[in-house]
Amino acid sequence: MLDRRRFLQQFAAVSAAGMTGLSTNAYAAGESIAQAGPDRTLSLYNIHTGETVKSTFWSQGQFIDSEIEMIDMLVRDFRANDVMAMDRQLYQDLYELQTRLSPNKPMYIISGYRSPKTNAALRNGSSGVAKKSLHMQGRAIDLRIPGVSHKELHRAALELRSGGVGYYPDSGFVHLDTGRVRRWQG
Repeated sequence: MLDRRRFLQQFAAVSAAGMTGLSTNAYAAGESIAQAGPDRTLSLYNIHTGETVKSTFWSQGQFIDSEIEMIDMLVRDFRANDVMAMDRQLYQDLYELQTRLSPNKPMYIISGYRSPKTNAALRNGSSGVAKKSLHMQGRAIDLRIPGVSHKELHRAALELRSGGVGYYPDSGFVHLDTGRVRRWQG
């Protein structure tokens, strides 16, 4: 139950959003006014398909569905050619990392969505693939950034405190997911 002060604060935030021309979608989703800020663009390269995308996926306080779909296509399970709507928080986290570490270079995607069949096949060939991987839920991405050390990328990902972060220096990537906050080294 809302008390009067909390109700007035929420009403003021929604009213302010309407007056400035911002969509209230960000507020309805529980996002803060700070998150409604400037446009957010990702530059990505899929190392397996050679595809690139530069996408402004967030503008005027909301996600742009057509741009999100382009990113979802790039991070698809290329082995099965299956596309899944990925967790949008993952793209917000990638944006934060790209902004901090390499705003003018694309991030290299090693693995995004994995179908259960692909995950099982990868699991058979490696002990490092989880049986219930968040990749199968569209909640995980493995990446690297050329010119940025894996150690530096790992540290920046941990600073997000947004989900799981796996450090795979021998394989040359960092795992990022939107599960519970945790860390490990593979």
